[in-house]
Amino acid sequence: MAAAQQARWAKIKGAEATAAHPAKRGKRRLSAAGRAAIIAATKAKWAGVKGETPTPKVAKKKDRRSSLAVRAKLAAAARARWARVMAEGKTTL
Repeated sequence: MAAAQQARWAKIKGAEATAAHPAKRGKRRLSAAGRAAIIAATKAKWAGVKGETPTPKVAKKKDRRSSLAVRAKLAAAARARWARVMAEGKTTL
């Protein structure tokens, strides 16, 4: 607000005009992915300025699938476990 507006408002309210202070916000944080994206863009920009070609380093996601041998081993263990349960006459583990 301008000083004149504050003075008018103070007369209406019957108090002295005070400067309004906005509420203090918490610290804004950036995710690691966001920070990495900014760094990559900055490097690409400066590489273009210097006339170099940027070498993107993309981290390949690790393949977490089980091999066929491991899956067969787990399936055999499950079949053996269920055979034992069924032999006892139960319907649930």
